[in-house]
Amino acid sequence: MKSGFGTKIGITLVVLAACLYQVFGLSPRPEDIKAHLAEVIKLGLDLKGGTHLILQVQVQDALKSEADQTIDRLRRRLRTDDIAYKSIARNDPDSIETADTIEITIEGAPIDRAGDVRDLLELEAPSWLATSTSSDSFRLRLRPSELVRLKGETLQQSIATIENRINGLGLAEPVIQQHGRAEAEHEILVQLPGVSDPARVMNLLQMSAHLEITLVLDGPYPSQAAARSSNGGILPANSKLAHWLQPGLGKDEWYLLERTPVVTGRDLRNAQAGRDTQYPGQWQVAFSLSRQAGQRFGIFTANNIQKPLAVVLDRRIQSVATIQSRIESEGVINQMDSQIEATDLALVLRAGALPASVVYLEERTVGASLGADSIRQGIASALYGVAIIVVVMLLYYKAAGINANVALFFNLVILLAVLSVFEAALTLPGIAGIILTIGMAVDANVLIFERIREELREGKAVVAALNAGFGKAFLTIIDTNLTTIIAAACLFLFGSGPVKGFAVTLAIGLLANLFTSVFVSRLIFDLSLSRKQQVEELSI
Repeated sequence: MKSGFGTKIGITLVVLAACLYQVFGLSPRPEDIKAHLAEVIKLGLDLKGGTHLILQVQVQDALKSEADQTIDRLRRRLRTDDIAYKSIARNDPDSIETADTIEITIEGAPIDRAGDVRDLLELEAPSWLATSTSSDSFRLRLRPSELVRLKGETLQQSIATIENRINGLGLAEPVIQQHGRAEAEHEILVQLPGVSDPARVMNLLQMSAHLEITLVLDGPYPSQAAARSSNGGILPANSKLAHWLQPGLGKDEWYLLERTPVVTGRDLRNAQAGRDTQYPGQWQVAFSLSRQAGQRFGIFTANNIQKPLAVVLDRRIQSVATIQSRIESEGVINQMDSQIEATDLALVLRAGALPASVVYLEERTVGASLGADSIRQGIASALYGVAIIVVVMLLYYKAAGINANVALFFNLVILLAVLSVFEAALTLPGIAGIILTIGMAVDANVLIFERIREELREGKAVVAALNAGFGKAFLTIIDTNLTTIIAAACLFLFGSGPVKGFAVTLAIGLLANLFTSVFVSRLIFDLSLSRKQQVEELSI
């Protein structure tokens, strides 16, 4: 036996056994094999069915938030510099189409300090273009480049946040990406294979989960009007009203809160759902803060003992409690009605708040019957193609055709095993990639066999013809497979979901083809020739 011959056999058997185990499992029973295949081979939306959603990010919300933060900075600086003003406010664009009209107006500034106001605006609002509308008034509009940047960041942050939330549900191979080519559309495509509760997913994606923990200044009030009237119709500076509505507990109250929260959702380190220890039968979400936020919160609570503190979620109060002692790193949102509500809230808090709200433009459910038909047709076409190839190879290349067919089977097993290991979803384009891989595998064997035939016709001995055939065809096989793999890599980088599925399947199949056509096929030839003391002819 040649040097290294046993090692080659061992490598081949180990790879084959590992791939067969990964794809088919250990049980020989057909029903067990079928169940194992269903578990390890994930199906995409077009085969398994599921939910197809198109969301539109309301970027005007992010622009209004940016304007509010700028207004807060300007108010603090104007107060620090002792510059009086009558009002500072922004407009309220209510749609994507009017988002570009966002502006801030400052009225009633002292005429003799107009220069100081301009210097202040350049320092505190560099992203805004300031113009004088009168001797004591200014108007600020976002610079065009800043407007484009904020819109793009809002869209990308929304995609990342939605992806984190979907991944937290444990769904296999969801597709989450920008939809359409026009940046102005601000749309996101979400495809969720095998989703059994699309209503829950839609609610999860729409939840903004903007968490704030802030000091209560006054309250409760029976209504918003009562809260305003008790303060002379004008809310105090750096304050806001928030509603606490929980009909089950008889809560319908309004509180006056500090506008600037002590802790926000960005300060969270973790959040977990659990049973509510204070209210039996209900659920709660316990959260922990980052170290820096915990230190800040500890100092704040130590300085405000016996004062009320409100937990606000999406601008609605969830609970109000009196600070009894120093609190540093943990908090609780209680009185959740169900485990799903608590679990979803914890998931959203961990994933982070959306930078802007989203609305649904399209919702479609792909039925399982379409997937079943596609699977049957795809598998049937693959089986027919393989059967024709097997017959042709046997008729044309005789005993060497058996070699090619074994290598082809090995190629398919490796491909399916790798797909299952990486939990890649199999789609219709993926099936097309498998069929193309079969063709490329056959092409590699044809190149090798024809080279061997040429060498035999020139009068070379069988072993010499084999060596020459594999050696001369090797570079050609590398060239054809490598160039196709590069093309598949480009498809993966620049293509959409279905195109990426095709590219992944094709690239894995081509890499497997390099191993089977060059290594396994040559090993089979060597095994067949090793049994003969003198090799005079080769059935090819």
